[in-house]
Amino acid sequence: MSIFSGDQLGYIFAGALADVISTTSGFSLDIFPSEDDGCFDEMVGIMSLNCKKSGMIFISARESAIRVLCSFMTGIPEDEVTKDDTDDALCELVNMTAGSAKPRFNDAEQMFSLTPPFVVRGKNMSFITKKGINVISRVLRDGEISVGLKVFFY
Repeated sequence: MSIFSGDQLGYIFAGALADVISTTSGFSLDIFPSEDDGCFDEMVGIMSLNCKKSGMIFISARESAIRVLCSFMTGIPEDEVTKDDTDDALCELVNMTAGSAKPRFNDAEQMFSLTPPFVVRGKNMSFITKKGINVISRVLRDGEISVGLKVFFY
């Protein structure tokens, strides 16, 4: 399997994100395909993935969802979670998701380097890619939490 082959890639990264959220917060999120390019809500955590071919992982959610996850991850009461706390929590989710996905690729050609994650905030964000860039989209949710995942690769 090549690191940049469609459904397998989505499965690996979505599974890694679901595992990280379950381990750090106790929430069990179901994974769904997403045709919605507008899953970028209010916060997007981003990391570049560098190897023979390159890509990026985006994890997006409303700030209220990240606040809940952050509270469970850190033990900080939800009403005391700050903007900096939510930024750190989302960066950590991106970092742990990529770190969890990395060993699932066992071929040296598939190994990628992790880069520092960062957060983008805004309303009604959209990201436009050049032709030839592939995008895998998933949504992870339960009754309370909804998190978007996009993996861009070429």
